[in-house]
Amino acid sequence: NDPDALLLIRRLLGYLPQNNQDEAPRGAGTDPPDRMEAALDSVVPDDPHRPYEMREIITGVVDDREFLEVHAHFAQNLLVGFARLDGQSVGIVAQQPAVLAGALDINSSVKGARFVRFCDAFNIPLVTFVDVPGFMPGTAQEHGGIIKHGAKLLYAYCEATVPKLAVITRKAYGGAYDVMSSKHIRGDLNLAWPSAEIAVMGPEGAIDIIFRGELARTQDQEATRARLAADYRQQIANPYIAAGRGYLDDIIEPRETRPRLISALRMLRGKRDRNPPKKHGNMPL
Repeated sequence: NDPDALLLIRRLLGYLPQNNQDEAPRGAGTDPPDRMEAALDSVVPDDPHRPYEMREIITGVVDDREFLEVHAHFAQNLLVGFARLDGQSVGIVAQQPAVLAGALDINSSVKGARFVRFCDAFNIPLVTFVDVPGFMPGTAQEHGGIIKHGAKLLYAYCEATVPKLAVITRKAYGGAYDVMSSKHIRGDLNLAWPSAEIAVMGPEGAIDIIFRGELARTQDQEATRARLAADYRQQIANPYIAAGRGYLDDIIEPRETRPRLISALRMLRGKRDRNPPKKHGNMPL
């Protein structure tokens, strides 16, 4: 109804600056910046195939647990919206593992690209929560141009000059990992939880390629697959390997996420980053 719509508009405008030359709104936060959220330690299931609700992580991190989600009914495998950290307005982009396992498809790529560019246009810092198993496979996605549309999200993150913070909560596989505000595309702060898995592909697909011969010879396929998958996670997808190569700034306990993000935002308030002196780039359309 009209009163609800007006209240929603008022909330939305509270996150936005007066114009594109102003800084994003920043007020006195009412939620302690050093608050540790112990509940975050148990949100991600031990079973990597089990879904969970990403909104629990977002609301556990942001000020007063307030997250204004936008485009909520479109491409629900990607969440976008506005929140505050220590009173600072931020844009949130996050995979939703409860829908399509959080995989990026055409619609979610376009949704994310538009939101990232909007935040960059109005000087709103970006906070990305990553749990992405890859791009959605299938002939329908390929015929629809998944590479072209996925490149829009990649381009948007590459082009953005606002502070860009990212937290990998679980899966970060293949090209989709690169797209989600990774260090490879000018991410300012990249953190991971101990549950993170960073690799070219997931264990199940990788062992079919790497250990094809061993799987063909084994008598107990199930036990061998389980052992090889565990080895892959430990020796290849382990986040400490990515951190050792400089792809992560730190690996933190989930409860530390809020104070670490706030500390980074404070550090990045004076960030100055300019793109090459052209009127605009050539976005993949």
